[in-house]
Amino acid sequence: MFLFCLLLKKPKPKGKNGALPHVDQIPHDSDEVKEIRIDKVSANNHAAHEGVLRALSDKCGDKDSEKAFMGSKCGDDISQSESFTNLEKDSTIGSMSSSHSIAAPSPLLGLPEFSHLGWGHWFTLRDLQIATNRFSEANIIGEGGYGIVYRGHLINGTPVAIKKLLNNLGQAEKEFTVEVGAIGHVRHKNLVRLLGYCIEGTHRLLIYEYVNNGNLEQWLHGAMRHRGCLNWEARMKILLGTAKALAYLHEAIEPKVVHRDIKSSNILIDDDFNAKISDFGLAKLLGAGKSHVTTRVMGTFGYVAPEYANSGLLNEKSDVYSFGVVLLEAITGRDPVDYGQPASEVNLVNWLKMMVGNRRSEEVIDPNLEVRPSTRVLKRALLTALRCVDPDADKRPKMSQVARMLEAEEYPISREDLRHRRSQSGAVVDAEPPRASYETDRSVASDARLARTKVEQKQRS
Repeated sequence: MFLFCLLLKKPKPKGKNGALPHVDQIPHDSDEVKEIRIDKVSANNHAAHEGVLRALSDKCGDKDSEKAFMGSKCGDDISQSESFTNLEKDSTIGSMSSSHSIAAPSPLLGLPEFSHLGWGHWFTLRDLQIATNRFSEANIIGEGGYGIVYRGHLINGTPVAIKKLLNNLGQAEKEFTVEVGAIGHVRHKNLVRLLGYCIEGTHRLLIYEYVNNGNLEQWLHGAMRHRGCLNWEARMKILLGTAKALAYLHEAIEPKVVHRDIKSSNILIDDDFNAKISDFGLAKLLGAGKSHVTTRVMGTFGYVAPEYANSGLLNEKSDVYSFGVVLLEAITGRDPVDYGQPASEVNLVNWLKMMVGNRRSEEVIDPNLEVRPSTRVLKRALLTALRCVDPDADKRPKMSQVARMLEAEEYPISREDLRHRRSQSGAVVDAEPPRASYETDRSVASDARLARTKVEQKQRS
């Protein structure tokens, strides 16, 4: 209601609008958001997931694991340590007022003062016709079931992306309201900034900052592959930025924002390979500690959390699962669902768990990577992803913890966490010797074998 009150106070634009070119109904893309149905996950899947985690984490030293989780039990802050050389440090979630301000000049400078809102700008349809050369087909940069995205330039020269929503049975109105409500006031370096909007007659348009380096899906599988293969460091930078943005949405603002459609094609990439989460048309605003139950499960097949698909239960852990799928996608270079693969490999998450359970984790890396990450770094990324896609939503970490895992120099699972998981799965923890003692015993046994070998060699000589 506040939004429409503001609009009523604005002077009516003068002059007649030019006729809009006819826009045909856009055929639905394969990646279109849709209602989906996924087979229920049995309780056995939880135990199987625990076994996969143990298979990977048993190779990790517990001493190293404890270092990674030291000080992160609450998971409310993100570490400031640099994960890559020559990358700008991000601030913690706790210091939002200064850390997430936009340092660059405002893209709205030079626009008419009377059209400024508290957080953005109110555009007329005529403004946007001029910006896009009357919505020329040559300026189309994206399209889907809910609308078309055009590239344009404002009168001050700022490049923008303009999403023109198709009025499909009121869906445009709903998506418009959700996006404005979800991210109109939000500022974070890893979120696409909503600069303003237009409401005229039945037209609903959203104006965003223009991000001109494609999206993660295009770099991994599609149109941007001709520019080369993303190296490991770039992939992890993109995923770390995405994790921090989700942590901000989930933990640093009230009400929290659940994106509900995290996937590789919704992670835009700028010229410095910073991630920018986009497309908040399905976002849900939830109060602290709240969940939402819906009968209409929306999302993209392959990325949707099992509890959301099965029961309609939605909270921030749904985004965590989707992020885990994207992380696996970046590690392996595979689509979440690929019917071109053998039957046992169609589903990325299931295939990955099978490979790790068979101790073949080093075979899952994207074969297109020219320089492979070290075994240590690969296992850290896999452990993080596996925790995110845990079938039990309560066991998934917060996104602030995920960001810390990706930044950590050591393995991200502590001894206490491992023992808790083993006790949950019915393993006899007390009978297990301490890891340090086990390593010491193994070292002593090795020295003894070496000594016996030397003695035998001397006797033969």
